Amino acid sequence: MPRNIAVLGATGAVGAEMLTILAERLFPADTVHALASRQSMGRELSYGDRTLKVKDADTFDYSTVDIVLMSAGGDLSKAMAPKIAKAGALVIDNSSAWRMDPDVPLVVPEVNADQLNARPKKNIIANPNCSTIQTVVALKPIHDAAGIVRASVATYQSTSGGGKDAMDELWTQTRAIYVNDPIEPQHFPKQIAFNVIPKIDVFMEDGSTKEEWKMTVETKKILDPKIKLFATCARVPVFVGHCVAAHLDLERELSPEDARNILREAPGLMLVDRADEDDPAFVTPVESVGEFATFVSRVRSDPTVENGLAMWIVSDNLRKGAALNAVQIAEGCVNAGWV
Repeated sequence: MPRNIAVLGATGAVGAEMLTILAERLFPADTVHALASRQSMGRELSYGDRTLKVKDADTFDYSTVDIVLMSAGGDLSKAMAPKIAKAGALVIDNSSAWRMDPDVPLVVPEVNADQLNARPKKNIIANPNCSTIQTVVALKPIHDAAGIVRASVATYQSTSGGGKDAMDELWTQTRAIYVNDPIEPQHFPKQIAFNVIPKIDVFMEDGSTKEEWKMTVETKKILDPKIKLFATCARVPVFVGHCVAAHLDLERELSPEDARNILREAPGLMLVDRADEDDPAFVTPVESVGEFATFVSRVRSDPTVENGLAMWIVSDNLRKGAALNAVQIAEGCVNAGWV
């Protein structure tokens, strides 16, 4: 059966990564279309060893494709996703527009692949927030083994989570510091170079940011509504790769060694954890770039609670945090036989 796929927002960082991963994983598509705004028409993008010419997303005939991987922002998704879905294409959307819609599955295949057993009512599947994805991949096997009552997490998120302009601002400000030019924040509320900003997205009435709210409500929807999660999300001067420090309050005791054994066998995870001072092993954002896995390091007991466990979680946010997860969802739909 011929299968055709389109990537909407193909000229962005995540869209380009989607094309790369589709090619790397040999996604079973007969035709792949790269779509973006009219201004990008004719621009050439790489797809494996082939070159695709960008087509106009507004005039494209979506009835000719089976799946649309969408990474074009929430406002555009709200306007276009229902029309694309009505044309017959399954939409896998990377924005926050549909994540909390009760009729739209929010999917991380290693955690809740059962959501792909049937075609969704609205013909839309949501890709979760980047930090949520890597967090729930690591929390899932621990929750299955010992039950997570509460999770307190702090994120250290790279500038690529804010898109190309955010990455460019880090580069520009870093250079400016070295040549003694003035620093003028534009994308970020404060200087990002050589700094940490404890604000991602807008502030809400309770003092949390929307990014922190996303992590809380999305974890409940994906993993377990009973889990209590509190997050503090910060932007750090890193180009690619998000980190999460997670402190867990468990229902049952779970030793660090038992936790490591469980994590070592869990899908999508790679355990890199050795505390030997002469030969330590842990993962930083630099090592995660270009990798499919979510990495876990520094697994240890948290003695401040009765059954406490702590871990350090790192992932390439453009890959598992966005593009890879979307492609995995598409693969799951194909394997389920309804695309």
